[in-house]
Amino acid sequence: MSRPGPKTRPLTISDKERMALEEIADQSDGSPQAAKRARIVLLCAEGDSNSAIARQVGTNAYTVRKWRNQYIERGLDGLSDAPRSGAPKSELVLADAEREVLERYLRRGTTSQRLTQRARIVLMCASGLSNKEVSEKLGVGPGMVGKWRARFLADRLTGLSDARRTGAPRSITDEKVEEVIVETLENLPKGATRWSTRDMAKKAGISRMGVSRIWRAFGLKPHRSETFQLSTDPDFVDKVHDIVGLYMNPPDNAVVVSVDEKSQIQALNRTQPVLPLRQCHLERRTPEYQRNGTTSLFAGLDVATGNVIGKCHSRHRSKEFLQFLRLIDKSVAPDLDVHLIMDNYATHKTDAVKKWMLRNPRFHMHFTPTHASWLNQIECWFSILTEKQLKRGSYCSVRQLEQAIYEFIEVHNEDPAPFRWTKTADDILGSLSRYCSDTITLHGDE
Repeated sequence: MSRPGPKTRPLTISDKERMALEEIADQSDGSPQAAKRARIVLLCAEGDSNSAIARQVGTNAYTVRKWRNQYIERGLDGLSDAPRSGAPKSELVLADAEREVLERYLRRGTTSQRLTQRARIVLMCASGLSNKEVSEKLGVGPGMVGKWRARFLADRLTGLSDARRTGAPRSITDEKVEEVIVETLENLPKGATRWSTRDMAKKAGISRMGVSRIWRAFGLKPHRSETFQLSTDPDFVDKVHDIVGLYMNPPDNAVVVSVDEKSQIQALNRTQPVLPLRQCHLERRTPEYQRNGTTSLFAGLDVATGNVIGKCHSRHRSKEFLQFLRLIDKSVAPDLDVHLIMDNYATHKTDAVKKWMLRNPRFHMHFTPTHASWLNQIECWFSILTEKQLKRGSYCSVRQLEQAIYEFIEVHNEDPAPFRWTKTADDILGSLSRYCSDTITLHGDE
């Protein structure tokens, strides 16, 4: 014999309540859950049993009984979902020092976006906002907000960093890393002048990728080599102070011009047509070329403005250098002194040049030390000219080459930009001193 179910509670509604329920039930763009609950209440008001209403609506009798009872007890408010409390949130309180660090993360332009977002989450949580409110304001998931709230509460500022990822266990021990570094720095392979990753991998018994990672971690580049030349000029220190002083603290009512010559520039023409750049194909050119003459470029760089004065000549003599000095004289306002920075080339020190300098007292010469052309800023501009215009150019005549050089100077002077000298004379001399000390340490017994 079956047990009788719980007694159905009678439900009556007023005309006003019926209109409100019918409006909710008929709203196609509203919540389907609210419409379903309104239909249940309307059917309950007709006197139908819970089982019959469940069959009509497509649900179970328990659900019908639940919404019948909630409407009887609370009216229309009973048809809304009760607020979910969730897990209780621990209060997040910041110390003054912690708040200052988090705000500094937000202000600093070099902070990663991930750390900036985490700092913003913690600051908003500390202001009393809930996880849901913070997630809506920042456009992130509530789970993310809860994660960084909990991490900060547990570990404070260190908790905002990424957790250490375990990954696979190390296969290369510290002893093996030390062996690779010592072998790279102190020994050379047999039959070669430098180590390659494959040679070192064979020697150390590890993979070549392991060798590559060790070299990158310690900044070792055996495949690269640079050249150097120490100056033997007895006045090296005084000249460095003189020229760097002109760059960093130029004299008043004066123009500082960096002067030099790029001699023997060849007008080279390829023996076969250049194949232009195309999609999936690099520009290609034959290594063979035809020489069509040379020219020499005399150039002066205004250190303050970046403007360049240039003139090409077929020969490179004192006569041509004097013509270039007269060009500078015409280009600079007559009420300004002119300080020329140049190297020790013999053309710059002839008797004719010295006499011209005596007749033009506003010109002052400053010579770089021997083997120290890196102090002359015009050399930087020459490298740009070579890379952008000369290196990949093809010229059928010297005239065409000179036109290309003048065009480059004209384009450069339309929007000049001076080079910015940052190293003081003391920094340069200190670096040179350390280099000399290291050299003596390594080769003192030789």
